[in-house]
Amino acid sequence: MAAKPLIRVLKGERIEPTPMWLMRQAGRYLPEYRALRAEKGGFLELVYDSDAAAEITLQPIDRFGFDGAILFSDILIVPHALGQDLAFEAGEGPRLSPPLVDALLDSLEAVPQRLSPIYATVEKVKARLPAETALLGFAGSPWTVATYMVAGRGSKEQAEARRYAYRDPGAFGAIIEKVAAMTVDYLSGQIEAGAEAVQLFDSWSGSLAPSQFERWVIAPTARIVADLKARHPDVPVIGFPKGAGAKLPAYARETGIDAIGVDETQDPVWAAAQLPAGMPVQGNLDPLALITGGAALEQAVSAILDAFRDRPHVFNLGHGILPDAPIAHVERLIELVRGGR
Repeated sequence: MAAKPLIRVLKGERIEPTPMWLMRQAGRYLPEYRALRAEKGGFLELVYDSDAAAEITLQPIDRFGFDGAILFSDILIVPHALGQDLAFEAGEGPRLSPPLVDALLDSLEAVPQRLSPIYATVEKVKARLPAETALLGFAGSPWTVATYMVAGRGSKEQAEARRYAYRDPGAFGAIIEKVAAMTVDYLSGQIEAGAEAVQLFDSWSGSLAPSQFERWVIAPTARIVADLKARHPDVPVIGFPKGAGAKLPAYARETGIDAIGVDETQDPVWAAAQLPAGMPVQGNLDPLALITGGAALEQAVSAILDAFRDRPHVFNLGHGILPDAPIAHVERLIELVRGGR
């Protein structure tokens, strides 16, 4: 078995203490991140500056000693590499242009060299990472990425993409296929640069009706996983379909993923009972419980650890850590997970 605790669990081993990392652990709640961003400039500039991105990836490892380091990047790097223009506007979030609700996919000219700085970040992090810490790469899943590509921005209930998918499933399917193909290459490049596991973020999967979920979440994820496994059979793939609800077990069974991320809305007792036997689970502390701290945090951590005690388990949040999460609460969380409860 792999020596690193996080990889051991992702490959199906149950170990104590439970390994942990936090989604968005490299980010705005850390004063050292805020200082570096003030020095370097905007978010996208940080992502494409491999020295800065490597430093940001390592900041939570240096401070907290998590079992996994998650690459500092963004899910919209893939549409940027597919030829859409990408900008992050202060207070407004990401913007992609032209939005594909108004433009043809074929009008885009791919710029795959935009992925190169990300691979350089992975290489730099791997060279500096503690021997016991695993390096995780990631990408957005095709459905979630496509919602931004179609609307040109984040959108309420992903309505533009959902309408597009119903109105012209052939055209929408072409977007999904192009994103999936680029995602395989992108994740493979991260693995070749040193990533030891990868995660697929489907942040908006919960907005889809069941038949649409099967078509735009499960099917393309299964293709990505199969293609990745053909290239890198020993690298674990974590799937995170946020908001999947009762569709979570089907996602786990049908996509071929090695481990599944569970969001904070799922009852961990239900998830432990319904997911495939022996499948590693990751999650699922409510980020607001972390912010609240005290008894709320302690009770939530205890319930999650108890629910998943008979499964391979990676402790994580049910979604990304929020910018106002107190450092002291993160430190207390680590104490609880590693035996202080």
